[in-house]
Amino acid sequence: MTTEPFALFDAWYAEARASEPNDSNAMALATATADGRPSVRMVLLKGHGPDGFIFYTNLDSRKGGELAENPQVALLFHWKSLRRQIRIEGPVAPVADGVADAYFATRSRDSQLGAWASDQSRPLDSRATFEARFAEMQARFEGRDVPRPPRWSGWRVTPERIEFWQDRAHRLHERTLFVRDGERWTKGLLYP
Repeated sequence: MTTEPFALFDAWYAEARASEPNDSNAMALATATADGRPSVRMVLLKGHGPDGFIFYTNLDSRKGGELAENPQVALLFHWKSLRRQIRIEGPVAPVADGVADAYFATRSRDSQLGAWASDQSRPLDSRATFEARFAEMQARFEGRDVPRPPRWSGWRVTPERIEFWQDRAHRLHERTLFVRDGERWTKGLLYP
């Protein structure tokens, strides 16, 4: 299988990491409910390669529920300063527990504790309630490692379509589309 779309992604991503001032790994994640009601939000890319694109979240969050109900997603990287974007579409599946555990161990301690304290996407009566829960987690895990919460894990998007969009003068943009056909990728151009 050609890895051409992944080599191009790596090149563009490296440029973004060198030039974007904040969160060059930020991507819009579009999900939908089982009946097709869409939702989109920003998440952070935490791993990528020919096997897919990985992000992490609370499994009980709105996005976690939508991913479980309808495991088809779209991703969008938009690097405004580079005048580029990459669109990715495909199915999503949970990462292995070992992969999620290894990534969770690299997060800052406060981020780890926050994952335990947060009921992500659920109503919150006040910021003080969350801060109290965070303090409880600090006390609970004082002096020891913070394990990954059972309701927190990662998802891997296996791309079926990857589009590279490059801005050009007068809206004469350049668009290159890769489509997976079994184990092969076909490459073509799209009108702007």
